[in-house]
Amino acid sequence: MKKHYILVLTLFVSAFAFAKVSPSEKEALVAIYNATNGSQWNSSWDLNAAVEKWYGVKVEDDKVVEVNLQFNNLQGTLPAEIGNLVNLKKLNLGFNKLTGTLPTSIKNLQELTSLELFMNGFEGSIPEELGQLKKLESLKLYSNKFSGTIPKAIMGLTNLKELLMGSNFIIGTIPTEIAALTKLEKLSLMDNKLEGEIPAEMAQLRNLEELVLSTNQLTGDLPLEFMNLPKLTTLMVSDNNLNKEYVTVSGNNPPGLMYLDLQNSTATMDIEKE
Repeated sequence: MKKHYILVLTLFVSAFAFAKVSPSEKEALVAIYNATNGSQWNSSWDLNAAVEKWYGVKVEDDKVVEVNLQFNNLQGTLPAEIGNLVNLKKLNLGFNKLTGTLPTSIKNLQELTSLELFMNGFEGSIPEELGQLKKLESLKLYSNKFSGTIPKAIMGLTNLKELLMGSNFIIGTIPTEIAALTKLEKLSLMDNKLEGEIPAEMAQLRNLEELVLSTNQLTGDLPLEFMNLPKLTTLMVSDNNLNKEYVTVSGNNPPGLMYLDLQNSTATMDIEKE
């Protein structure tokens, strides 16, 4: 009986010692490697080594929880298999040469809190499926070639603190439903093709610290309700079709927004952060 117990214990310890990530997760990583010219990455992977030793991959409890491959010369498109990384919390593929559309399977990454795809060549519409990633706190899609309108589904990501979608080809208006993003601290939609008025509903974003809407085709006036945003320290709305020009404000103690109106000139004001 004692020998039987020792044998069982030995098998258990051995199984634990050689535990590894699931085949589906490993296959997803390999698919990303193959689809993005992995052999030419700045820091490539030894596919024969354990997954936890692969550059930019973080494994916890035999689950892939983070992939950080920014500045790594990824070229190609993201495969649908990326949706099999169901335990992923952070994905950073910024500063690469990725192209094509985002696979809709990205909706399966339900644990994701940070999605950073900035400085690539992604195109097509921003998938509505991103609205299913309810734990997202940071969404950075700036400096790509995304087109179409801002998906209203994203307005359901009520845990978002950062929403950065500047320097794309996004059209249409800013959804009034953006008022639901009450935890938002940074919002950048600059350098797109947005039109219509700046929604007064944005004044409900009481945690907003940075608001960057410059270089679009926005019309109307800056909502007076913005004077009630207690944490707003950066405001950029220049290079639009607004009825008036407004200075760019940046600093810890910006002047009240009632002083930002300049009748017939454009100015930039920089305030040193204390």
